[in-house]
Amino acid sequence: MRSVTYSMNVSLDGYIVGPDGDFDWTGPDAEVFRFWIDEIREVGVHLLGRRLYETMLYWETADQDRSLDDAEREWAALWNPLPKVVFSTTLSTVQGNARLASGSLVEEIERLRTGPGQGDIAIGGARLAAEAAASDLIDEYRAVVHPVLVGGGIPFFPRRERRVDLELVETRTFGSQVVYLRHRVARRASS
Repeated sequence: MRSVTYSMNVSLDGYIVGPDGDFDWTGPDAEVFRFWIDEIREVGVHLLGRRLYETMLYWETADQDRSLDDAEREWAALWNPLPKVVFSTTLSTVQGNARLASGSLVEEIERLRTGPGQGDIAIGGARLAAEAAASDLIDEYRAVVHPVLVGGGIPFFPRRERRVDLELVETRTFGSQVVYLRHRVARRASS
């Protein structure tokens, strides 16, 4: 069965966006950007909320930007054909290889898990991830932790009063002091 992963940049104090909506501190250096390129290769479909979808729209036409370097062109070449499902109550159309979700998040994930296709089912956006976490649908949490405290904003982890046991699968420290933490949800075998 396909894994559902939640992977985003996060501040050391746990936020994906600061209190002012700013996330300029997440701008990757070449090493971290290469990491993101390698990670997207493992994704078969990407689920996005409206805000992240709109942020990522730049990449739909980025290949026309002559100022892009080779790594940015490689990212665009991987991102553009990647199937995307957008969850929004305000958008009526989407661009590129994206479609609006036709069902609930639970229904979409079940359909993707049992249907044809390969690669991870990636979730982007804290609010969408919080909904998936509440339904116990996330298999892995992947945090790219930046050495900054932003003091508030949108939290990476949902603020629910529910314990989730995790197993550390991988860590990596980049030259820029960014740290990657990959945890798998520890599921108990049913008897």
